Amino acid sequence: MGSLKDVLDDHLGRGQLLGAVALVDRGGRTAVAAAGWSDVGGTSPMTRESIFRVASLTKPITAAAVMLLVDDGLLGLEDPVARWLPELESPRVVRAPAGPVDDVVPAAREITVHDVLSSRAGYGFPSDFSLPAVQLLFSELNQGPPQPQQVAAPDDWMAALARIPLLHQPGDAWLYNTCSDIQGVLVARAAGQPFPEFLAERLFQPLGMTDTGFHVPAAKLERFTSYYKPGPDGVELVDAPDGEWSTPPAFPSGAGGLVSTVDDLLLFARMLLADGAAAGGRQLLSSESVRQMMTDQLTPAQRIAGALFLEGQGWGFGGSVDVARVDPWNMPGRYGWIGGTGTAAHVLPAKKAVTILMSQVELTSPSAPPLMRDFWASCASV
Repeated sequence: MGSLKDVLDDHLGRGQLLGAVALVDRGGRTAVAAAGWSDVGGTSPMTRESIFRVASLTKPITAAAVMLLVDDGLLGLEDPVARWLPELESPRVVRAPAGPVDDVVPAAREITVHDVLSSRAGYGFPSDFSLPAVQLLFSELNQGPPQPQQVAAPDDWMAALARIPLLHQPGDAWLYNTCSDIQGVLVARAAGQPFPEFLAERLFQPLGMTDTGFHVPAAKLERFTSYYKPGPDGVELVDAPDGEWSTPPAFPSGAGGLVSTVDDLLLFARMLLADGAAAGGRQLLSSESVRQMMTDQLTPAQRIAGALFLEGQGWGFGGSVDVARVDPWNMPGRYGWIGGTGTAAHVLPAKKAVTILMSQVELTSPSAPPLMRDFWASCASV
C-alpha cells in the first residue's frame, strides 16, 4: 500500500471519491494528505483546514464530556439517570422486540449512567430497523442521518423519548446511536448549562479545538465542505455550507451533530493518548476515565448481536474497541469510530498513534467502505 496521498488519489481516479483529508500521527510526527474538492463544482480544493460534518465521531467526544462530570463527582457510573432525566424514571420495555409498542412490561431496574455510556440503556438501533419500537426512533425523534434543524429542543426530545418503550431491558443489549444523544442531555442537566457551552469550556477551549462545534460561523463557511449522498448519476447534494449547520441547532446532538477538522480531532485524540492531559500538561480527564472509555464494556453475546455495526469489535464509551479481531495495524486495542458522513478517527494506545480520515459522501451501510479500509492499511507504512 502506498502513501496517504496515493490512497486518496487512487480513489479519486476511480471516481469513488470527491475529496478527502487523511492524517496519521505517531509519537507526535504527523503526516497529512488532502485531495480533491470540497464541492462537486470544483470551486474549492480540499485542504488540511477544511471543516467537515463528523457525524458519529461526535460520540467519543460526548462520552468524554460525561466522564468529565464523573471525575467532578457530579455523576456516578451506577447512578440512576432519572436523577437528572426524570422522563426515564419508570421506563417500559416491549414484551418482545418484534412485538407491538403497546405490549410492554416495566423495566426490571433503573437505567444507570453506565448503561447510557455503554449504549446498553435499551434505546437504539439493532440489526433490524423495521421493529416497531425502533421505527418510533425515526418518526418521533428524527434519529438517523444528522439533520440538526429538524430535531426538537432537548426537553421536548426527552418527553418524546419517554413515550417510546425500550427495546430491551437495561443492560441486556448493545444498541446503536440513541444513548449518545441521551448523554448530551444528561451532561447539560447535570452541569446546569447548555451542552455546547459545556463542551466549549471543558474540552474545546482547553484543547485548542477552535473549529469544532455544532454549527459553522459565517466567517468560516468558506472552509466548510458540502455534504453529499450517492445517487444514480454520481452524488446528490444533501447539505451545502450555508445549510443546516450554518446556524445553531435547537438540539445539539451528542450522537452526530459536531463539525470539526483533522487537526482539532487530533488534539482530542492526543488527550486520550496522554491519559487525559492536554498538550500543555493540563489534566482534563483522569487516567481511569480514559481507561474506561477505551475498554470494551460488552459481553461476547452483545458483540455478536451488534455485528451489523461492530463487525467483531467491542464497545467502550462512545467508540469501538478492537478485541475480537486484529486491526489493520496488527495491534488489538484500537479505539475510535466512523461517521456516516464519511469520517473515521481512531487512537492506538500501544503505538501512541492516531489515524483520521475526513470525506463528505454519506456511507451506504454501517460497515466501513473501501476508502477507509485502504486508508487503515496504508497507515502501517507511515
